[in-house]
Amino acid sequence: MRNTRTRKADNPALIVVDVQRDFCPGGALPAEGGDRILPALNRHLAEARALGILVYVSRDWHPAVTNHFKLYGGPWPVHCVQDTPGAEFHPALEVPPDAIVISKGQDPTRPGYSAFDGCIPAGKPLLADLRDRGVDRLYVAGLTSEYCVKQTVLDARKAGLDVSVLTDAIAGINAQRGDTDRALAEMADAGADLTTTVERERVPAGAKPHSSLL
Repeated sequence: MRNTRTRKADNPALIVVDVQRDFCPGGALPAEGGDRILPALNRHLAEARALGILVYVSRDWHPAVTNHFKLYGGPWPVHCVQDTPGAEFHPALEVPPDAIVISKGQDPTRPGYSAFDGCIPAGKPLLADLRDRGVDRLYVAGLTSEYCVKQTVLDARKAGLDVSVLTDAIAGINAQRGDTDRALAEMADAGADLTTTVERERVPAGAKPHSSLL
């Protein structure tokens, strides 16, 4: 299906969510297909740079002791602890040198799923930085579909931003259970577009793009 709506965003940005070693095969909490989306991610990063689109990359940046981890009453194994190899971006992810890093999950009492829970290096919250830069649309990709990607998209919509989810560049923890499809439906219901390009043609909210994920 071809995209059927065209609309030019005045000032878009791309956010690549949590493409870290621990969320990829071999890591502490791997997403199924977390490494297979890397070619699509790198293509979108290259497209964004060619179009002059601002790039953010978020990372889980947990303290060693947090109620996010099973050891301390939470739901998840230890992962993406600050300054450990598992918290590093995947080595095959082509992070632009001028990308803005968003660190999240530092609060030991909160999960920090959304990139909007994080801050850029200067300590400014993500939303404040987007507002200051006049960003009005986000392209969102990365890991994982049903948690950090979804929550970032939902928070962006709550903030009044237009959102396009790059469906060929996301992967979920529980893909076999259909959680990615349910997450996509929830994001579309919130008004996000589903697309596979950072160009200006997009799929209307709620419609299915041509994508192997759907």
